[in-house]
Amino acid sequence: MATISTKSVLALSVAALVLAAAPAATARPSPPGPSERCGTHDDVRRALTALTAHDRIPGASVLADGPCGRWAETAGTADLRTGRPMNTTDRLRVGSVTKTFTATVVLQLAAEHRLSLNASVDHYLPGLIDVHGYDGRHVTVRQLLRHTSGLPDYLDAPEWEHPERLRYHHFEPAELIARALELPRPQGSWHYATTNYLLLGLIVREVTGHSPEDEIDRRLIRPLGLHDTYWPGDETRIRGAYSRSYFTNDDGQRSDGTDWNVTVGGVGGALVSTQADLTRFATALLGGRLLPTAQLAEMRRTVAADPDRLWPGARYGLGLISSPLPCGGVWWGHAGTVPGGHRALVAVGPGGRSVAVALNQVPDSLQAELDFQDLVDKSLCVSERTSA
Repeated sequence: MATISTKSVLALSVAALVLAAAPAATARPSPPGPSERCGTHDDVRRALTALTAHDRIPGASVLADGPCGRWAETAGTADLRTGRPMNTTDRLRVGSVTKTFTATVVLQLAAEHRLSLNASVDHYLPGLIDVHGYDGRHVTVRQLLRHTSGLPDYLDAPEWEHPERLRYHHFEPAELIARALELPRPQGSWHYATTNYLLLGLIVREVTGHSPEDEIDRRLIRPLGLHDTYWPGDETRIRGAYSRSYFTNDDGQRSDGTDWNVTVGGVGGALVSTQADLTRFATALLGGRLLPTAQLAEMRRTVAADPDRLWPGARYGLGLISSPLPCGGVWWGHAGTVPGGHRALVAVGPGGRSVAVALNQVPDSLQAELDFQDLVDKSLCVSERTSA
């Protein structure tokens, strides 16, 4: 990945809640043979140090799986008050990685012929977005999934320039969608907007008669045994063991943003999870265990993303990002940022190698963003085998 504009940093850190090549193999890779041994992860360690020592991110961690099995590298601290080291087992808020969960359920419903990707929003939610020049008859489910709907992101509203002022506020999806529709129509054919996924959540409710959170629990979280993944609702604290998160406040000082009401993200950004759970989900999805072949192919049918919202070379499918790797091939996955400071990324690269990355503060400079992207690349391009 590579980001070259400061606008992209702002989009990722505040407005997007966001942050992906072959499918993952369903079986674990074979261990190295007797004439081979696992190489070191020095490049990954240096990339972690760049984030924590030079960019002042309190803590960063990588959990990876590849030809030599699972390995982890960490740097910095999970809690600045106690000095507890960063680790790969803590829970964190995963932001827009949530979108891939939501997209998977929508595609499962499409496979069951309970909804159509070509149907309009107005077909399921008549009149909901027929205001201020927007017309739900001309926006399809597929366009919502791919961010080609032409709808604005409610997180682009002026009040979200200072998200900490709203950190304990409860938000309803309809309230956030209505706020988005008061904004001007975005320019360009692709515009990342969590608004799209709140609408998808309402469509899931309409089609199934259940909340989208319940459907994601029933179809994905429980069957995959994702025991550390849950919907926090209005709970502002994270259950169990977790890394604290930090953000820069209006005074330019670092503040603790761990306690936060993330109903603002809904089914587009509210999940709490761990790096291990995200890896299990991503490898199951890209390994073909969650969707029929046709629907997984649909999910991976991409369009070019706006490099000012993501980065040059990034493409967006149906709830999936694909991005080129400097060592060849691409990764598939998603990433997420929340206003309080957590960032998560899960990706599956060539040969089924997977990686989940966690930070407990969002990069707030172009160099820090580049260093984060470098960490992802180094983790997926690491040379794991050397001659004995």
